[in-house]
Amino acid sequence: MKTFPKKLLDKLQKRKTDNAFRELSNTDLLIDFSSNDYLGFSKSEAIFNQSHDYLVGHNMKQNGSTGSRLLSGNHNLYHLAETVLCEFHKSEAALIFNSGYDANIGFFSSVPQRHDIILYDEYIHASIRDGISMSHANAYKFAHNDLSDLDSLLKRHSDTILDSSISIYVVTESVFSMDGDSPDLETLVQLCTNYHAHLVVDEAHAIGVFGDQGKGLIQELGLERQLFARIVTFGKALGTHGAAILGSEQLKSYLVNFSRSLIYTTALPPHSIATINSAYLELIKTEDIKKLHENIHHFRDELRNKSLELYFIKSHSAIQCAIVPGNDLVKKLAKKINDSGYSVKPILSPTVPNGQERLRFCIHSFNSKEEISEVLQLFATFVA
Repeated sequence: MKTFPKKLLDKLQKRKTDNAFRELSNTDLLIDFSSNDYLGFSKSEAIFNQSHDYLVGHNMKQNGSTGSRLLSGNHNLYHLAETVLCEFHKSEAALIFNSGYDANIGFFSSVPQRHDIILYDEYIHASIRDGISMSHANAYKFAHNDLSDLDSLLKRHSDTILDSSISIYVVTESVFSMDGDSPDLETLVQLCTNYHAHLVVDEAHAIGVFGDQGKGLIQELGLERQLFARIVTFGKALGTHGAAILGSEQLKSYLVNFSRSLIYTTALPPHSIATINSAYLELIKTEDIKKLHENIHHFRDELRNKSLELYFIKSHSAIQCAIVPGNDLVKKLAKKINDSGYSVKPILSPTVPNGQERLRFCIHSFNSKEEISEVLQLFATFVA
């Protein structure tokens, strides 16, 4: 076997030196405060059985899709699922991708054109950053959730592109994955309207958590008609896999023709699409969203009761983060909590900025109030 390249070895060593080295681990035996499975759908026997029955009922007894969606992989379940998505999310069109990562790199690498302007929140997800880096547009970040900063950028760039064919795209998340907070979406929509900018919102951590029947923050606020595109993912609260871009029929047609992460990959198998459909059916009738919010409220109450609010970023979502600066310290604290039987993940730099390392607590509908109180008591004990 050839010697591993020195430059790669050096990068691995630097990660170890910085105590930022990543390894795969199994936390199945621990009490879950780390997964994105907010409603417990990934382990739902009802969804599992419904997906099987759905496949049998549509005579789809096959394991794979056999090709990309533009070749042989666009089986009929795609059309049925995208119809469900359009009705549920009040969207003119929906296009399913293999993952949220594929959806974001597919959109941002193909839609913004050369000389277009992309204005993105500085805390935007890595998949969106990667997509932006693959585009030919000019990209500028604005301070996290700072709409005054965004307003200044919009004014500066709108003045330079008057009467031209250049477009401005503004990109944010409705719930940020590393902070659990949200922008002022109503003001953001008004800003984009004033400057004729195209607003794109990733709803990955809002679907299944916020809004009537878990439809997300955008629909809760009645803003769905004022966006250029929404990205919804199925690997968080819906407990399955894949994602979709919601928007106009023209946007869907454009993506089918130019989005490389859709065109050049094998389509999702029928079972994945059947599971997406079954998860949405379960979302409509579940009481788990109510239980989730009761647990989020209990978590926040316990922060106040235990005088821990100082450590935590303000959030009303299922993501609750305690700032513990330094990779060494946050990893040691996470290990102590893990060794006590609770799965809580440390978020290290460079994933977050130096000094902003944190413990990320993910709240679920299936966590008991006793578990929430206990994990926070452990945190309080270890940081004292």
